[in-house]
Amino acid sequence: MNGLFSGAAARAALKSAHACLAELMTTVGVSGLDAVAQSPGLLAAVDQHEAGIRDSLSTDVRPLTPVILAAYAEGVRDAAFKHGWRPPVGDIDWAGDDWVLTRLLAVCTLSRTLPASR
Repeated sequence: MNGLFSGAAARAALKSAHACLAELMTTVGVSGLDAVAQSPGLLAAVDQHEAGIRDSLSTDVRPLTPVILAAYAEGVRDAAFKHGWRPPVGDIDWAGDDWVLTRLLAVCTLSRTLPASR
């Protein structure tokens, strides 16, 4: 699309991406970042997941953006739901070995590296 509508679509996508990442930070990131601060093992796992995300998104070729990162997180959640994964009810037990939650926590940590919105 060109002209006026392409700018509007880009702004809408960016707004939606920020909302998605904020919701993910609320549901996963806050407690996960607290747990990472207490657990070197979880920190190492999150670091590995961050590297995997960067590799899959080719961040060596293109910059990481909120839209790309939010779309990735949505894809992880959609695929997990399709395969029977369900988010925990109540507080997250970060001592458990939940690949999906660790991957989404890595998205949260990567989102903190993005430049601030204007």
